Amino acid sequence: MLTLSFVLLLWLLPAGLATETGRHPEYCNGRSDYCDRRYADVRFVGAHNSPFVGFLPQHNQEISVTKQLDLGIRYLQGQTHIQEVDKTLHMCHTSCFLEDAGPVEDFLGTVKVWLDGHPQEVVTLLLTNGDNVDVSRFDEAFTKSGIKDYAFVPSSSPGMLPMDAWPTLGELIESGKQLIVFLDYKADMSKIPYILDQFTYYFETPFSTTDPKFPQCQIDRPPNAKADGRLYLVNHTLNVDLLGVIVPDRLKAPKTNAATGEGSIGAHVDLCNSIYHRKPNVVLLDFINQGEVLKAQKMMNGL
Repeated sequence: MLTLSFVLLLWLLPAGLATETGRHPEYCNGRSDYCDRRYADVRFVGAHNSPFVGFLPQHNQEISVTKQLDLGIRYLQGQTHIQEVDKTLHMCHTSCFLEDAGPVEDFLGTVKVWLDGHPQEVVTLLLTNGDNVDVSRFDEAFTKSGIKDYAFVPSSSPGMLPMDAWPTLGELIESGKQLIVFLDYKADMSKIPYILDQFTYYFETPFSTTDPKFPQCQIDRPPNAKADGRLYLVNHTLNVDLLGVIVPDRLKAPKTNAATGEGSIGAHVDLCNSIYHRKPNVVLLDFINQGEVLKAQKMMNGL
């Protein structure tokens, strides 16, 4: 009788405990059909400058990092700089004087708390290293926040993992490695293997666009990169020139973040697809609570 009760208890365990029981997760990033997709075959909309939240010209988002994740965003990008006073690494927009969203470990801690409560979700972080500090400074922040145990280390480390060798979302979740981390400059995968070099893995399109039609999808970084074999990121963030200063165009966000139509996410994705014969892996957006960003993400994934 005890054995039968134990079996029934295991059968009734919630799907959220899949990583603890070793069972294949029922849902991955909210969908069962994502579980068997390789990470490199899943398309994401991402929050550009995700920590910089508010309604001033320097802010790129209107809702908190936690609410971005709750909304369904699984790709977070943010800038880092050294805080001038205490010389610690902070989430700062352009400079810590202009916009300081606090220590990097606090941002990471917020993401960790969310991951703790959502064991069937895979989240990607793309951090920029504005002051070219040593990668060990980032490792310190990941260690202090407690999120480091979630970080995925490619089997090819320190070499690049080919696109067709990435694990599926289900495999990442089963292994408890639900966090993918990229750094734009000064990553050293032989030293810190879970912080992946962005431009080893990605190319990206130009940023600071002021043309609402988004008429191009050329490779901007890294210089002279070839598209083959790389993931790619499209910067679909519209800016406006205010007295010589480029700031996010909040007023046009509903149209910029629309799923279809001129200047939309879908139109930009279609343009890029026509050039590279595959859809972008991630499209970065400002004001992700406006428009039809999740509808666009479904379209990018053929849903």
